[in-house]
Amino acid sequence: MRPMEQRTILVTGATDGLGRALAADLAGRGATVLVHGRDDGRGQDTLDEIRARVPGARLHWYRADLASLGEVRELAAAVAGEHPGLDTLVNNAGIGATVPGGEGRQESADGHELRFAVNYLAGYLLTRLLLPVLRAAAPSRIVNVSSLGQAPIDFDDVMLVKEYSGVRAYCQSKLAQVMFTVDLAEELAGTGVTANALHPATYMPTKMVVAAPASELREGVEATSRLVTDPELDEVSGRFFDGTRPAQALEQGYDPGARARLRKLSESLTG
Repeated sequence: MRPMEQRTILVTGATDGLGRALAADLAGRGATVLVHGRDDGRGQDTLDEIRARVPGARLHWYRADLASLGEVRELAAAVAGEHPGLDTLVNNAGIGATVPGGEGRQESADGHELRFAVNYLAGYLLTRLLLPVLRAAAPSRIVNVSSLGQAPIDFDDVMLVKEYSGVRAYCQSKLAQVMFTVDLAEELAGTGVTANALHPATYMPTKMVVAAPASELREGVEATSRLVTDPELDEVSGRFFDGTRPAQALEQGYDPGARARLRKLSESLTG
């Protein structure tokens, strides 16, 4: 990998929690960090905070609501237009099992179950659209922030219309991220672009977590930053990590048939 001072890194969901702390960490290492969020005010607050901590930080702000595939396309076009070589994409943005508006089933702007749309489909489409600039910057990396909280995908009811649970919605979206990661690794083998996923830490103190914190935010930042920066991972792809340790996702995550069904569905839903 190139020195950090020569690298450009996009972090989605970077105005809060893990994403915000990760963006600050990478800026402190000298990288140019593209900070994504869905609120301009919080975006400016994030830039101001990072610059206060890291004088001279090279930051760029991008606003997009990942609940809209149209805005995902606009985000990808803006990033690719301004950065023809992207060294790393960190798909971090996501929503937990409960969100404002209650625990009932909610839909994205495109009519898809909200967690599947934001946690998985948005990252799927963004990655697909940014592959040309990731290839142009190779060796480059894709890091998908997933979770140990996983559930098999019911392909007869992916959008959970028949029987909804916020926990199940969250968990199946996180397994979908792992399935996409394995697919990407196979597709991009030999191109210099790697793809890995991780569970950063358990119950970090972020707004997504409603349980008592079990890990410090620092642990999640260190684990995620490692997948972005560690030269020992230059040739590692298609893996799932629990923090810094290699781990196994649910069995369906590696099943070629299930991955093919998810791939076909994702292509159809994102156009």
